[in-house]
Amino acid sequence: MKKIEDYVRTVPDFPEPGVMFRDITTVLQDADGFHLAIDELNKLLEDLEFDVIVGAESRGFILGAPLAYEQHKPFILIRKKGKLPFETVSQDYELEYGKASIEMHKDAIVPGQRAVIVDDLIATGGTLEASAKLVESLGGKVVRIICLMELAGLNGRDKLAGYDVKSVITYEGK
Repeated sequence: MKKIEDYVRTVPDFPEPGVMFRDITTVLQDADGFHLAIDELNKLLEDLEFDVIVGAESRGFILGAPLAYEQHKPFILIRKKGKLPFETVSQDYELEYGKASIEMHKDAIVPGQRAVIVDDLIATGGTLEASAKLVESLGGKVVRIICLMELAGLNGRDKLAGYDVKSVITYEGK
């Protein structure tokens, strides 16, 4: 039986020399790989009490929506600034080469709701940290952050200290 690692394509020297890019498109474009990815993420939620699943644009949508469906939980969107049509709260965060801002509808989280945040990758941790701050700004509690892959060499977990963080695959490098 194949493991998720068997479906991930590694592209050397992208986007710059020395970087080993871990491409999940090969996971998603294979029906068995995609099914396995959702099953493995689902295992990270066993015995956890939570109310909503939150995913950030765009790969958090791809992985979070089927998880929410499987768990019969609401799915909450976090989008890039200016993409949501109703009143929003926003959170700025640092990128490797600049800044970005993400938003969530003000009514997306009810105070006291327990949230799971889902994304494809823990890299530097910036997007996940900003997502957690958005949930908390609306009175929610982040009970777990789950990702398909983690690049341990980028130390993203440092920004997520204090959160329960789990990943299916951990790559030691960048």
